[in-house]
Amino acid sequence: MIVTLEDNAMVSEIRKALKLIRGIASVRVAHIGDDRTITPDIRRNIKRAREESARGETIVCNTPEEMQKYFDSL
Repeated sequence: MIVTLEDNAMVSEIRKALKLIRGIASVRVAHIGDDRTITPDIRRNIKRAREESARGETIVCNTPEEMQKYFDSL
């Protein structure tokens, strides 16, 4: 799962929400502009996520409330 945030202040709230989902073992933050921290595996995942997004195969949550509503529906 790749989540792109416009507001870095939301990172801690999103991290807490993601950890509530059964099966999520850890949540890491990658800064796309810092190529030194992006492994080839993460780069492949980002590419795949962008391709899925271009095909409309993604879930978009514009607010923390929308994300929580989605998580609650799982």
